[in-house]
Amino acid sequence: MHISNSNYSVAEILGMLDRRELVVNSGYQRGSGIWPEGPSSYFIDTILGGFPFPKIYLYEYMDRATRTPRKEIVDGQQRIGTIQRFVNNDFAIRGESPYAGSRFDDLDPEVQDSFLAYTMSADVIRNARPAEILQMFRRMNAYTLPLNAAEKRHSSYQGAFKWTVNSITDHLNDFFQEYGVFTARQIVRMSDAELISDCILSIENGVVSTSEKDLAALYHRYDHEYPNSDEHRHFIISAAEYIIADFANLRGTHMMKPYALHSLLTALIHARYGIPAIARQMDVQPIGMFAVNPRGAAEGLLALAQAHEAKEVDGPYGQYVWGATAGTNRVNRRLARVSAILRALGLNVGQHVDAELA
Repeated sequence: MHISNSNYSVAEILGMLDRRELVVNSGYQRGSGIWPEGPSSYFIDTILGGFPFPKIYLYEYMDRATRTPRKEIVDGQQRIGTIQRFVNNDFAIRGESPYAGSRFDDLDPEVQDSFLAYTMSADVIRNARPAEILQMFRRMNAYTLPLNAAEKRHSSYQGAFKWTVNSITDHLNDFFQEYGVFTARQIVRMSDAELISDCILSIENGVVSTSEKDLAALYHRYDHEYPNSDEHRHFIISAAEYIIADFANLRGTHMMKPYALHSLLTALIHARYGIPAIARQMDVQPIGMFAVNPRGAAEGLLALAQAHEAKEVDGPYGQYVWGATAGTNRVNRRLARVSAILRALGLNVGQHVDAELA
């Protein structure tokens, strides 16, 4: 078996398909069918943005009938099929892309040319038996890291919820890294997607404990249709942008720990837009703004973060510090954090919350 790396433009791949020099071998594919509009749009926008995607694998052999070389798509069928469907105007781009609403023929000629000139990397396998190709993939997969829970959810679902989460994480990527919420490695392993999913759970259900089962249920429930997608996306992004604009002093502090940021986003969203479950649960009404006094809120939140860092369990912010240690995704710990943050934002939290946490 011999493997060589080659590069093909989109135009070259489409030409090979038209001439039947490149065909699909569905026997090698790990999945079948056509990608839904969400992943299809995201993939096409990846190409239009000039971003790379994983290499495809082709198997080259000699067609004895015609005495010409032919290639089979061993891995990359859905990607190549999506490109072909887009160029044939079978679907329009959706989502947050600057090209949203456009089919291929709607793009400016220069953009079309750039799309067709996009170069993809391909490993071409020659002089191999089918069994060797299967063994090659088996050996490659043997060295990959096992999927964590967030990665499993993202690989299992291709519907509306997943692509809303993708859109939000893409938008907040710089924020997550610059404010010290996640490392690049954590983002690659989809810790940011897990945080966003958990925030959506809070928007829907209030302050609750979270399990992998709960988050998976969101992906399943909204896989086909996600009616509140735009609203939830707006809530989360506007809250994060408010942090950037008014709470820059929290950059790199313990308030940017993922579980603390989850509580901060939850509190901000309730303060500005209202989360009905939290209004009932904590007897605290939204105020139609993120904070009564932004400067005072910034100072109060920084005090919480500093108490957390110093582990001041016996200090004036002891309840918050308790909520930020051990079992941070459990309901009582979250209640302690959210109630303290809401007060820092200038809201009046029901006294029964303190009684329950005492």
